[in-house]
Order: sequence, then C-alpha cells, then structure tokens
Amino acid sequence: MSIFGSILSKIFGAAPVEAAPATAPSTPPAETTPSAPAPVPAADAPASVSSEVVAQVDIAAVLDEMNEKNPETLDWRVSIIDLLKVLGLDSSLAARKELAAELKYEGDTHDTARMNVWLHEKVIALVAANGGKVPADILKK
Repeated sequence: MSIFGSILSKIFGAAPVEAAPATAPSTPPAETTPSAPAPVPAADAPASVSSEVVAQVDIAAVLDEMNEKNPETLDWRVSIIDLLKVLGLDSSLAARKELAAELKYEGDTHDTARMNVWLHEKVIALVAANGGKVPADILKK
C-alpha cells in the first residue's frame, strides 16, 4: 500500500463515517447489507476515494484523539513528521522522500524544511479531497 493510502486508511479507518446529506431523498434498499469502510486507493491508483455517497470524517477529532493517546507531545496540525507519528507511520526522512515522490513533489528533497511544509499542506488537502472534514485554520489555500 502506498504511504498516502496508509494515511487515508489510518484516518478513515479510525473514525465512524458520517454520510453527507444526499441531494435527493433515498429509499431504503430491499435487503440490508452491512456498511463497508470507504475504499482506499491502491498504490498505483490515483489518490482519491470514490463512492456514491461522499463521506465526511472530522479529521481534527480523529487525529486529536490519536494524539491524546500518544506519549509524545506532537503538533500534527503543522508538522508532517508529527502527523505521521500520530498515525503510527514511519516519519523518517526516507519515508518522507518516498511520500514526496508519490505525491509528485517537484522541489529539492534536500531542502527538507520546504519539502516538509509542502508535504503537510498536500496531505491535508488530499485528505480533504477524499472526504475528510478539515478545519479552515489547517487547510491551506
């Protein structure tokens, strides 16, 4: 699984999914089937989750809850390293460079400060694009 796929899996798998309101009223299906978690893209698939009903997950609530359980003091809202640590993922430079390549970072990966800022902004934006409800103060334009 791709690193970004792991990020989505950790965030969306840790939270109950709240369906966005439908534009037209729906009728219940004849048979009920158990709900399935939102699909996570494969490593070679585009970084997006597709479904008929767009799900909204409050990522701040999910990540804050994970952060409270972490023994370290982490600021996932501004740091890609802390975000990866909160999710229990590898935050090493090698892993961040791999994530940068996966997300098509075109800058200098030796300028780690700039790369880290870009990675954080890109990951937050992509999580939002995949159904994550992101507070405005975190989502960069």
